[in-house]
Amino acid sequence: MQRKAVLISAALFALSWVFAFPLFAQPPAAPRTGVIEVSDLLRRGEELETQRRWADAMVHYEEAVRQFPDDHSLERHFTAARLHYDLGRRYADTTFCQSIKRLSLQETLSLYEDVLVKIQAHYVEALPWKALVEHGLNSLDVALGEPAFLDRNAPQANATAVDAFRREVRRSLGEQMVASRDDARNAAATAAEMARTRLAAEPTAIVFEFICGAVNALDPYSAYLTAGQLAEVYSQIDGNFVGLGVEIKPQTGALLVVRVIPNSPAQRNGILTGDSIVAVDHQLVKDCPAERAANLLQGEAGSVVEISVVTPGQPERKLLIPRQRVEVPSIDEARIIDATRGIGYLKMVCFQKNTSREMDEALWRLHREGMKSLIVDVRGNPGGLLVAAVDVAEKFIAQGTIVVTRGRSAQEDFNYTAHQVGVWQVPLVVLIDQDSASAAEIFAGAVRDHHRGTLVGVRSYGKGSVQGIFPLGYANAGVRLTTARFYSPAGHPYHRVGIEPDVLVHRTARPLPGNEAPAASPEDPMLGAALQAAAGALPRR
Repeated sequence: MQRKAVLISAALFALSWVFAFPLFAQPPAAPRTGVIEVSDLLRRGEELETQRRWADAMVHYEEAVRQFPDDHSLERHFTAARLHYDLGRRYADTTFCQSIKRLSLQETLSLYEDVLVKIQAHYVEALPWKALVEHGLNSLDVALGEPAFLDRNAPQANATAVDAFRREVRRSLGEQMVASRDDARNAAATAAEMARTRLAAEPTAIVFEFICGAVNALDPYSAYLTAGQLAEVYSQIDGNFVGLGVEIKPQTGALLVVRVIPNSPAQRNGILTGDSIVAVDHQLVKDCPAERAANLLQGEAGSVVEISVVTPGQPERKLLIPRQRVEVPSIDEARIIDATRGIGYLKMVCFQKNTSREMDEALWRLHREGMKSLIVDVRGNPGGLLVAAVDVAEKFIAQGTIVVTRGRSAQEDFNYTAHQVGVWQVPLVVLIDQDSASAAEIFAGAVRDHHRGTLVGVRSYGKGSVQGIFPLGYANAGVRLTTARFYSPAGHPYHRVGIEPDVLVHRTARPLPGNEAPAASPEDPMLGAALQAAAGALPRR
């Protein structure tokens, strides 16, 4: 898996924390009522910024951009919120803090060069060197306003000195010619030296802001990966990780459990979807950034963490839970939901290395139980490995194109095609929603364009780009870069477009975490419509 590393295809916020995934789970989108104006969205976002709730602000602006994709003010606010959030995550990551201490200034500048080389060689768009330096300056500007950065790297600097330095470094770098990689390196070195003399700041930390800013401001899906985050990405791809086995998202004063992995330490200790974690090892979640509280849950296999958990309507309880290796299934549920008509149901939660094998096992089990038609539910599926999506599509599509990728360089242009091996002919229905993204859209789009089945639900997320994971030469770190866009077999784009279902089913409200409607229940109108479509596709006798 060491091409220029690994091609992944996943939506930003749905790369979920199960301590294998790099970001928090995406909170459910708020029900849309009435007419929403951009000004209303900006006002709400600025309230979250004032409260320094960067995770919530980032998710808010991301959803706003989906509603108003052409509004540049929303995009600017999203990028700024993400820079703040990313900085908080980095400084809550011990592997990143160790890198600042361990690497020399020259090694950090060489790391910066390595990052710039990879951007110029692989990123989907050509960018001037000056723009990459500007991204770094913006990241540094954000850092200079964050106590997490200043307390660690410039504890002697006062607000007046910081403001003066901000103005001086922008003026100085603005006058420099940046037309090459060497020029960009020199710009970062200049800023580091100025920070050392003006603020008594750690110069290595200054260069790291240029590194992270150069990548993280490219687009919502590209990012600098600390050693810890890179290990988490590889764990996500492999489908296993060390932890408790929970997927969480931040809420006010707590971490909300939105999914419990089957057979995990969390499940064995009675943690339920919908529970709130309010303290970790005696540290109240309300008293620290959500990303720090989440990091406290991590640790070595065999170590124990104490958490305080609240189940709605019940008193708080304390649990001692061992951290263990957790296997993350791609398929959350596979069963016959209509025995009379032989309708199978299969819930896919992600696409990873073991997805194809899990799919084969589930399909043969359903076949033995009498499956005559199949509903594949990819609602809420954020994506994953591109090749895993192709493998799954090939199980139902005999021949032709599955997905097309197009990048800036010819090596990113590829047509993935079916090879007529092990094709299942059962009538197929695919359930999609607004959180079905990326690899899930590759699968659903191939089914649609080949007229292989019926799509039921609402328009999908609209994430049509491929990311590559590139290890770096220093710090055991890496970068995730957007390397290509992908298109459906018929040439339709996915980016900011998504997939329209054949059968549109509006849902007036989404269930709260922990209150999801069971399969085939009246509270799940999308599944009800899918059952009707599956029954209608069965041959008449």
